[in-house]
Amino acid sequence: MSVNKLAQITRIIGIDPGSRCTGYGVIDSDGFRHKYVGSGFVKIVGDELPERLGMIFREISLIIEKWQPQMMGIEQVFVNKNVDSALKLGQARGAAICAGTNAQLEVGEYTPRAIKKAVVGHGAADKEQIQKMIKLLLKLDFVPQSDEADGLAIAICHANHMNLKKLGIASKVRGGRWR
Repeated sequence: MSVNKLAQITRIIGIDPGSRCTGYGVIDSDGFRHKYVGSGFVKIVGDELPERLGMIFREISLIIEKWQPQMMGIEQVFVNKNVDSALKLGQARGAAICAGTNAQLEVGEYTPRAIKKAVVGHGAADKEQIQKMIKLLLKLDFVPQSDEADGLAIAICHANHMNLKKLGIASKVRGGRWR
């Protein structure tokens, strides 16, 4: 019997955090093959940041309860020109991580470049390339909305990293960090 047939299937949720829209994607993976389970995005409403962060925590908690993942991948914050936006994104990310750890999920963090490389093959891919590759890789009959495509890409990146970790070579891969 081949190693692939013995591989355990793991349900993974990928989270693309945002203070106004948070995308998610859920896949089943054995580390080599990935199967689409579900995806979507949460439109975050509210004027005050604490209200929006509470909504992210509650909504991601409900999504985790619905799909019952065993692991979670999330995008790391990167600071571009707007530090204020990066801080808000970091707080949104923290609310999502708290929802995952509250559900006792193992959380992996990945840079945007590592996520793009895992799905498209290079770290400078644009949103449209990610959407098209997600459709192709997961054999979808639709092109996912960009936030949910990003969530699915993060889940695939986590699955790939999980597989490398099983093989004992994850420490040699840049861009991924386990919590």
